[in-house]
Amino acid sequence: MYDLVIIGSGPAGLTAAIYMARARYRVLVVEKENTGGQITITSEVVNYPGILSVSGKELTATMKIQADSFGAEFAKDQITGIQKQEDGTFIVKGTRQEYRTLAVVIATGAHPRRIGFTGEDEFRGRGVAYCATCDGEFFTGKDVFVIGGGFAAVEESIFLTRYAKSVTINVRKARFSCAQSVVDELKKHDKIKVNFNTEVVEVSGSGVLQKLVLKNNQTGDVTEHTAPQGEMLGVFVFAGYEPETGWIRDSACGVELDESGYIVTDANRKTTVDGIYAAGDVCIKNLRQVVTAVSDGAVAATEAEKHAAAMHEKLGLPQFEVRAVNRPAAAPVEAPKEEKASTEQGGSFITDQIRSQLVPLFDKFSSTVTIKGEINRTSFGREIASFIGEFKGMSPNVLTRIEEIATDSDSQNVPVIKILNSAGEETGLEFHAVPGGHEFNSFIIGLYNVAGPGQKIDDEDLAGISKIISEKNVRIFVSLSCTMCPETVMSAQKIATMSNRVSVKVYDLQHFPDLKEKYQIMSVPCIVINDESPQFGKKNISQFLDLLTK
Repeated sequence: MYDLVIIGSGPAGLTAAIYMARARYRVLVVEKENTGGQITITSEVVNYPGILSVSGKELTATMKIQADSFGAEFAKDQITGIQKQEDGTFIVKGTRQEYRTLAVVIATGAHPRRIGFTGEDEFRGRGVAYCATCDGEFFTGKDVFVIGGGFAAVEESIFLTRYAKSVTINVRKARFSCAQSVVDELKKHDKIKVNFNTEVVEVSGSGVLQKLVLKNNQTGDVTEHTAPQGEMLGVFVFAGYEPETGWIRDSACGVELDESGYIVTDANRKTTVDGIYAAGDVCIKNLRQVVTAVSDGAVAATEAEKHAAAMHEKLGLPQFEVRAVNRPAAAPVEAPKEEKASTEQGGSFITDQIRSQLVPLFDKFSSTVTIKGEINRTSFGREIASFIGEFKGMSPNVLTRIEEIATDSDSQNVPVIKILNSAGEETGLEFHAVPGGHEFNSFIIGLYNVAGPGQKIDDEDLAGISKIISEKNVRIFVSLSCTMCPETVMSAQKIATMSNRVSVKVYDLQHFPDLKEKYQIMSVPCIVINDESPQFGKKNISQFLDLLTK
């Protein structure tokens, strides 16, 4: 029994966890992906009071440490519904397990909105993108068109100047809809041009996006932009967000939503169900910024605390206390900030802090697992050897092996990290990458799934895995800076550990320009199954099974 279950680990959810755990209540934060929410893709936050400049990832990582130090617990799961019990408690249902609690805070945030212009879905991942941090580098030296007039559009346009030859912002209205101080920053970048009263009509091309049609919604004038012969254009869409509340509507838990899907709350962030609160971008509000999200989290937690206290008295529950643990090494298990350290520079992939978290995890493995490196005499091969070397001797459950392969071997297959089971057999899990950055978690979870006990999986997905009747060779192309890639990788690998018909090879796209060209990849994650047409976008286990069994 928890006093509070918080669904979502963005700034709102983490703030609620800090407040509630500090008050000595038992708190669980459930997140389906990585801690931090949408703010983690923001490279520079400069308007958070008291902090001159910080990345979104660093800011939320610190919040997570605070919440953890006060005793908050964390779980990775995808919530599918909330059911209120006769005694007033709640069952929060996830795809992996159920959680019983006295109160709930919903802080699931929002995801980028699609516009619906002709060709938007067809060219997603082939010129149409929604995350400059994830995909900006793919458009180096190309003409890029940004759609949107809010803060995100301006900020991401400035970021794209690092890569693009030119950036044209197309604003549907006659002016930007964000603070003038933010707009003023555009004047510092001569690569940026702005068109007002302009909407995208259509994108088209042969394989990749090569043509863009824009229309002035005041004059009706139509403008066409065509990429030079053999090149392509980029279109980045920043047209606001849609709330992550589809699961609420589907589960019919009684929480009221407005016509746009945002949660209806009172001034204290209480929803239409006693004991359920909402915080952050998922709420109806005029301003969606990190500072308003943390405010919502604090308000919601304070109200949830009152509700939990009343429930303790009503149900006669003991007033247990959660002791603050004050662990300085409570940050998420992630690779060091320097993702591409090399042995020649004396770099290290695994810090003492990460090691202290990995050792107890490895000691819980049900069997041994081997990290095998097949390398060649290249800098990439040396990096992989160095990475594997840092696991040597860490735990008797994790073995390491390095084999040097002839340098004329197929560049698509060597160097590689293979995960072997306790019998020394290949499991079908391969990393053609040094799994740093966000993919470090994917790598560790891969070991966990092979050695056991592994991630839990629901009965419906188990049934889906049994329907895979033919060989599936899955390639997933990622970028180590992509926040959407890890869930896709972990979902595919979990399936592979449970079906000998599925193999999963993960490629760090920067090392494989020939494959990028072959599949015309301009967005990650990119999924190629049995060398068929690429699929783009983040996938959970159920969505991956749809691809494998269709």
